[in-house]
Amino acid sequence: MLHDLEKAPEGSVVVLHGCAHNPTGVDPTTEDWAKIADACEKNHLIPFFDVAYQGFASGSLEEDASSVRLFAERGIEFFCAQSYSKNLGLYAERVGAINAVLSDSAAATKTLSQLNRIARAMYSNPPVHGARIASTVINDPVLFARWNEEMMEMAGRIKTVRASLYDELVTQNGDKDWSFVTRQIGMFSFTGLNERQVTNMTEKHAIYMTKDGRISLAGLSQAKCAYLATAIDDSFKNAK
Repeated sequence: MLHDLEKAPEGSVVVLHGCAHNPTGVDPTTEDWAKIADACEKNHLIPFFDVAYQGFASGSLEEDASSVRLFAERGIEFFCAQSYSKNLGLYAERVGAINAVLSDSAAATKTLSQLNRIARAMYSNPPVHGARIASTVINDPVLFARWNEEMMEMAGRIKTVRASLYDELVTQNGDKDWSFVTRQIGMFSFTGLNERQVTNMTEKHAIYMTKDGRISLAGLSQAKCAYLATAIDDSFKNAK
């Protein structure tokens, strides 16, 4: 990744997941983010953060914003697209925000003008119902604190499901290294199943997932962990 950033043409826009990477569930470390920031700064790249799962990585809205804030603290100009579909449960509303962090007011004025032109051509005035819900929660200290607590609960539940799935996989096949399940974070797990194995998951076990082997752990209950583990192990063994 760093090699690609170093070879990218000056002025290139680089899309980065701020936290809980989709589909891999593997995030850069704090030290990795510093190196990524170095490469972007050195080569005059424009980071564009995609922050769709804030709170689902660590359980903390604050901690999951650390990568974006690192770039801001270093004075690097960037864009940040936020979604509240998952972390506020507003999926049908498609609520989000675009933020541009810039070095001076003149650049901010010009950028806002261009964003207004784009918005005018695309949708002009979006529905405000979901946005007002998000605004109410964010600007009310009591509701904001409750939101933080609920995010911690949700992230904790996903971590518990990961641990249960790992235990069931080890029970099914102790010879295979399943540690990636618990090393990954966030809503998703990148299983390593190939397309033929994914087809086996669907046709034989009635488990539906993307063809690249990604599964959503947010929709998995502990009661179904054993069934999923059996299907995954069978697909690895018998659908090569």
